[in-house]
Amino acid sequence: MVRDPSLRVMMMPRDTNARGTIFGGHILSLIDQAAAIAAHGAGAGKIVTVAIREVIFKHPVYVGDIVSCYATILRRGRTSITIEVQVVAQHPQRRTEVEVTTAELVFVHVDDDMNPTPLPPPPGVS
Repeated sequence: MVRDPSLRVMMMPRDTNARGTIFGGHILSLIDQAAAIAAHGAGAGKIVTVAIREVIFKHPVYVGDIVSCYATILRRGRTSITIEVQVVAQHPQRRTEVEVTTAELVFVHVDDDMNPTPLPPPPGVS
């Protein structure tokens, strides 16, 4: 099965730490963005991140690597949505992929006053 990433980005020198690999915090930001894109695609409006569950980095990411974030909706509650994001890095010349990490994120759907509000039905469901 071929699946499309929620987010795909080439890592640049500005994203590195003192060891020459990509900052873990930069990868966390990509994870949050990819999950938010999936939540919006599932019909969520204004959302806030309330949890990012355990993130364990399995492999480093290097400048020039192409990072893909694959998002899957795990659960929809009344006001919350839980999404899993798998992060894969690919070296552009070798075309080899490594799994960098997987994370589970929880978002809450909020109104303009930042109060939890029910999620609308997913697209295509009335």
